[in-house]
Amino acid sequence: MSIHNRNKAFIGGLRAALYDIDASDLQRQLRGLFAADCEAHLAHPLETLPGVDALYEGAYLPLLKAVPDLERRDFIVMAGESRGQNWVGCAGHYMGLFEQPWLDIPPTKHLMAMRYHEFFRIEDERIVEMQALWDIPQVMMEAGAWPLSPSLAVEWIAPGPASNDGIVTSPYDEALSQASLAWVKDMLTAMQRSVISVEAMELNKYWHPKMMWYGPAGIGSMRRISGFRRWHQIPFLKAMPDRDAFIGTGIMFADGEYVGFTAWPGMTMTISGDGWLGIAPGNRAITMRSLDFWRMEKGQIRENWVLVDLLDVYHQLGVDVFERMRELTVARRADIAL
Repeated sequence: MSIHNRNKAFIGGLRAALYDIDASDLQRQLRGLFAADCEAHLAHPLETLPGVDALYEGAYLPLLKAVPDLERRDFIVMAGESRGQNWVGCAGHYMGLFEQPWLDIPPTKHLMAMRYHEFFRIEDERIVEMQALWDIPQVMMEAGAWPLSPSLAVEWIAPGPASNDGIVTSPYDEALSQASLAWVKDMLTAMQRSVISVEAMELNKYWHPKMMWYGPAGIGSMRRISGFRRWHQIPFLKAMPDRDAFIGTGIMFADGEYVGFTAWPGMTMTISGDGWLGIAPGNRAITMRSLDFWRMEKGQIRENWVLVDLLDVYHQLGVDVFERMRELTVARRADIAL
């Protein structure tokens, strides 16, 4: 068995612990999977949590208090090597009944779904680093508590791969993996040519005609190159023409027809032009955390799951999304007399 298949089997222990969660035993289970001094990098406002106990107390425990029957459902589990390190990438949804406030998001008493993209670096059968984005704005939207501009594209619960093979269990295919990785890297390099022309990006070469792009809450999801151009790429490039992705320095690996990318952060840019997401430009330089998965089909990219830490973007631009949310939902709080 290849090291990548062994690492996916190892991560199966975390997946199982977070599918049928025993709240009284979860901290012990996490201690058996993570190194005591692991680095856990999460989305704003959770940020970096130093060590497995901080991860449990700062991330999982508050979420469990809000969603006591929390359940993890993966639709992608893939692994590979990048820059001499071995990683496993997972995507899916945390689900359950949203019963108590979480990060001041008011509970709905209904089903909650929150997409995650999580990457784990493994050494000696321990997770030594975690880079993860939880789509917290998705929970805000489900609670009717999103206080900022609406998405240009449709908001929904992003599905798993159409091919139903995202949890990769087959023997590691080195040749296919390297071909998929090279294709996505070439596509990203072509994307950087936007300063030359749209034609130089060669979108029709790299992307399937029926491509799906599953963006984060606040941006939305779209189909076909025309949808991708209209509701994400054009507004993005108009606002940040100088964006620079860390293609060569981030963590990027492939497992068969799946490719994953993570970096902390993964891009730098300046908000200029006419601004982005309804925010005035301000000519501010920012970084962006973007964690991605791509699926190849018949030699082209058919599906792309993208999570961006939008709350961190707003934070860098001086917009306190949580304060605006609290102002929007103050009438729904039982502890405040109006």
